[in-house]
Amino acid sequence: MKTPIDVISQALLFKGLPENQLKDIQKIAVKTHIGKGEPLFLDGDDCSGFYLIISGMIKIFKLSADGKEQILHFFGPGEPIGEVPVFSGQPFPANAQAMVKSNLIFFPRQAFVHLISGNPSLSLNMLAILSLRLHEFTVQIESLSLKEVPARLAAYLIYLANEQGKENSVELTISKGQLASLLGTIPETLSRIFSKMTEQGFIKVHGRTIQLIHPIGLKELSGDE
Repeated sequence: MKTPIDVISQALLFKGLPENQLKDIQKIAVKTHIGKGEPLFLDGDDCSGFYLIISGMIKIFKLSADGKEQILHFFGPGEPIGEVPVFSGQPFPANAQAMVKSNLIFFPRQAFVHLISGNPSLSLNMLAILSLRLHEFTVQIESLSLKEVPARLAAYLIYLANEQGKENSVELTISKGQLASLLGTIPETLSRIFSKMTEQGFIKVHGRTIQLIHPIGLKELSGDE
């Protein structure tokens, strides 16, 4: 398992920082862990700091008034969680729950803001992370509001292929029920779309392994340039 300093030095948030600054960051870092299914924080909780994932997977989601879950994102090793409220001073805007047993690093808000105030390089890295998150959620909102479910699924499969560095197949790291929530649909509809895309020759499904038979066709179906 990677040590906290390994995760800190390799994370995009701290990438390129000199060793002395990495050591300063490590001094305020608090290693913690959370069991499968346990909440990391709840929507509306006061933000006392943010987290960096060492291992595991964290689900970010919102709940409607009637208890319906809308998954916003899944984050894995090397990714920060809850960094936006650190600067806004607002409560956490969503729920975070461990999908599996997860090890994390916690950075207290006041100590981290103090470090940033005297570290332009860290400030720029943080700005890059916040800009990336804004872009991700803009794309997600556009997809959910403007695209039909088949286009959303095609776009997600292309995204997975890029993320996993594969051309002809991807591995689903979440259940199909969770994928349905992420894409803003229901499991039954998602299953029908998987079947239809298989019949059309776009994909072949083997459990959680999805073969991308016709990547160009998927790209066209996704509607992305």
